[in-house]
Amino acid sequence: MRTVVGIRTGRTSQLPHPKDWEPTPTVWFDSWRQLVGVLSDENRQLLKTMCSAQPQTVAELAKLSGRAPSNLSRTLKNLEAHGLVRLHRTDGARAIRPEAIATEFIVLLE
Repeated sequence: MRTVVGIRTGRTSQLPHPKDWEPTPTVWFDSWRQLVGVLSDENRQLLKTMCSAQPQTVAELAKLSGRAPSNLSRTLKNLEAHGLVRLHRTDGARAIRPEAIATEFIVLLE
């Protein structure tokens, strides 16, 4: 589950056209600071735990990771917003099943 990430610098006119270079980022960050925050050591370990243990609920993941459920929920929403996690919601059930979409990253620099 390798994902290519890039950083949008606001100078998109100077970036090469995506078909002119490979691989093409599928996840974008607005700054290095944002990338470092989202792909911190702790969050990358969380993604690996999700991939290997395949928890059925956020509460189960909280126990596996040692994180507080409220902080974990906030982190998962942030990871989902960046396309790194999928949160499966079942109609009529409160439980959410987290799924890691990416566990390895290639960072492209300008």
